[in-house]
Amino acid sequence: MMLARVPERMRRALASVESPPVLTGRRVRLRPLVPSDFAQWREVRGHNGAWLTQWEPAKPKGAPDPDVSRSAFAARCGARDRERHLGTGYGFGVFVEGTLVGEMNVAGVTRGPFQSCNIGYWIDQRHAGNGYIPEAVAAGLRFAFEELDMHRVEIAIVPRNQRSRRVVEKLALRSEGVALRFLEINGCWEDHERFAITTEEWAQRRDGLVFRWL
Repeated sequence: MMLARVPERMRRALASVESPPVLTGRRVRLRPLVPSDFAQWREVRGHNGAWLTQWEPAKPKGAPDPDVSRSAFAARCGARDRERHLGTGYGFGVFVEGTLVGEMNVAGVTRGPFQSCNIGYWIDQRHAGNGYIPEAVAAGLRFAFEELDMHRVEIAIVPRNQRSRRVVEKLALRSEGVALRFLEINGCWEDHERFAITTEEWAQRRDGLVFRWL
């Protein structure tokens, strides 16, 4: 059985490298960001500075800021492209009717006995509450399990981030407890509640998630 799966796994992995993946939900379209997206990116990130800063790692002091620098944004896009070619990460802008409303990233792809990754996301505050991110994450889960052949996907959330928590609640992901001082957020080491889903759970719940969100 395992020998029969190897060519298919390799085919899917190579396909995701050769052509940038595009994911879709009922309303959202997800694709890798490119340098020509800078104008939309700068507007969205600029409008949401205070909203996003409290939930993101601190920006390196003195480093060019991709939120305001076109060249730094292009470099960020290039870094995401290299991650895709290495098979370690897949970044997606979340678009609704051509408008950038957020980002969903499948990151930390680990092969071998782990076959795992994590998903992160953010949304423009003006579009929060419309269900776009649960839809994007559902598309990301399908991509991770069915294209990348992951066995496990994890999402880590600062416990007080109620909006982010509602995303995993809508998708009914399983809580695995709190990891203390798990990640640096805005200059502080923050606890994170860890949520996960495995390929076995995905197989059981796939039809319901696809029907509701995709």
